[in-house]
Amino acid sequence: MSNNSSENSNPLVPTLGTVFKIVQETPDVKTFHVSTKDGKKPFDLMPGQLGMFSLLDIGEGMFSVTAQGENHIEFAIKKCGMLTDALHDIMEGQTVGVRGPYGNGFPIEMCKGKDMLYIGGGIGLAPVRSLIRYSFEHRDDFGKIDIVYGSRSPADLCFKEDLFENWPKEKNTQVHITVDKGDDDWKGNVGFVPAFLEQVNPDPKGKIVVLCGPPIMIKFCLQSLAKMGYTDDQVITTLEMRMKCGIGKCGRCNIGSKYVCLDGPVFTMAELNNLPNEF
Repeated sequence: MSNNSSENSNPLVPTLGTVFKIVQETPDVKTFHVSTKDGKKPFDLMPGQLGMFSLLDIGEGMFSVTAQGENHIEFAIKKCGMLTDALHDIMEGQTVGVRGPYGNGFPIEMCKGKDMLYIGGGIGLAPVRSLIRYSFEHRDDFGKIDIVYGSRSPADLCFKEDLFENWPKEKNTQVHITVDKGDDDWKGNVGFVPAFLEQVNPDPKGKIVVLCGPPIMIKFCLQSLAKMGYTDDQVITTLEMRMKCGIGKCGRCNIGSKYVCLDGPVFTMAELNNLPNEF
């Protein structure tokens, strides 16, 4: 898919956009709804692709696009550094820079006709959410859908409206939620995602797994999936690490023969197993 940095001949020059809506998801995660200055979607993309989001005089960063509408895209961003701190301080109406799309996106054709198991931890639900929403928008193309998601606490659950209201209403869909530590109001499961995954115990037959979360969660989820009979060819994950330029020039995201910004960020575990252990 071609870069749509508007009329700019330089692919590193962003398009100016407007943040017209900001949603406080958790104490340290906000979702930013962005359109162009004339109210259009900044670029077309497939689920799992990435975009650069920038503030003048601060810098830019690569983030997954967690959702898109007819006239906008959405970035869910965790407060964890200079740029993200500054983004969390902006107000609706702020001018920002955007460029993209980047990366390969999720393999839609590989997933069609299959049962889907989505596994997310914390802000790791952000890129997975794009494919979850796609599978609901094209519901007849997919089989049974299970969503397993966990966070540190009830307050840290992202996209609560989707988790508790929207997604459970979808046909042939089950949403399984856990937290590391509950509070006085929490009535759901308490425990880490890998153990909860084994408790849910979804049948691996005919299923594709999409997994994203903190590295330690991914590590133990992979062990749990293997224990339940899943193969590496069934498991898809997304690496959103070390990316800088987005167009394969700076080499910062290079792993072996691959560039995460060009060849990823989406890989099957079988593909990752053939790469040097640098991620």
